[in-house]
Amino acid sequence: MDTDSGERKVTEMAENIHYIRRNSDYFPLRFEGLSDVPQGLYCIGSLPDDNVPSVAVVGARSCSSYGRKTAFALGKFLAEHGVQVISGMAMGIDSSAQEGALAAGGKTFAVLGCGVDICYPRTSYAVYDALAVRGGIIAEVEPGAKPLAFNFPRRNRIISALSD
Repeated sequence: MDTDSGERKVTEMAENIHYIRRNSDYFPLRFEGLSDVPQGLYCIGSLPDDNVPSVAVVGARSCSSYGRKTAFALGKFLAEHGVQVISGMAMGIDSSAQEGALAAGGKTFAVLGCGVDICYPRTSYAVYDALAVRGGIIAEVEPGAKPLAFNFPRRNRIISALSD
């Protein structure tokens, strides 16, 4: 379902949403030392493996075709070398890097500034659907939360914490 802000509510995935509490054995070890640790994370798919190298790839939404090609190649290269790609699934650099990781058969994870049951931006449907199977979709905010501007800076600290 499309709404005014362009997100798609993905109700068929709602039954696959997991909530991982901060005190759970499954909560990422990479959050140790973070001053503002989330109380928990919502996830579709899986969380990044703490024992596998992870790199954040983020950048301009409005980038050149050269930027998109380079981000795709970087994501692909990282995945081919066993590195997990962490990003925000935004248009441009983020989603291009994640597409590259997926093309290489690697794992990639999107940290969203909205609920995990919402595909935002709507141009990232293919990446979103693939992440549910070959990586993960992660958010601190609860399912159904709209992509509000103040959620994105908080989301960025999670992207950073999950990355080496």
